[in-house]
Amino acid sequence: MDLHSSVETPHKMEPHAPVCVGKEEEIKQSQRIIASVHDREVVIFYHEGKFYAMDCGCYHAGGPLHLGEIEDINGQPCIICPWHKYKITLATGEGLYQAINPTAPSPTPKWRSKGIKQRTHKVTVDNGKVYVTPSDLSIRCDSDYYADKYKKTGSSDMKK
Repeated sequence: MDLHSSVETPHKMEPHAPVCVGKEEEIKQSQRIIASVHDREVVIFYHEGKFYAMDCGCYHAGGPLHLGEIEDINGQPCIICPWHKYKITLATGEGLYQAINPTAPSPTPKWRSKGIKQRTHKVTVDNGKVYVTPSDLSIRCDSDYYADKYKKTGSSDMKK
């Protein structure tokens, strides 16, 4: 599976302009790619007929989400971080965890949300090409720490 996109982002683009990340059929076939979108490393997933995009580094410790497995959790497709098994919804970037009520007669774990932790981005398809539009960066998200860290250092460690 080819995880690296050869699409380059022009340096003079508007910060919220959509960026072409590849051909629709190629991304469908590979099911995930990594692309640079306005100097952010973004992973684009194709899962069960839908495209999703989010920052590559997991919000918890910068883990390589492009290497994670996708699982259905509580009716939502989620990427499982390969480093610490954090569960993140593909559609919204919410972190999920299981919680129990210890005062219940027979405590049963239930899925709960930690809130939006991973930055997601809008994906559109036009004329056989897939475009990613960055979300509003003025609203901070936990995953921004790792997106900024890798952007500033130019590190490609997440791709390995």
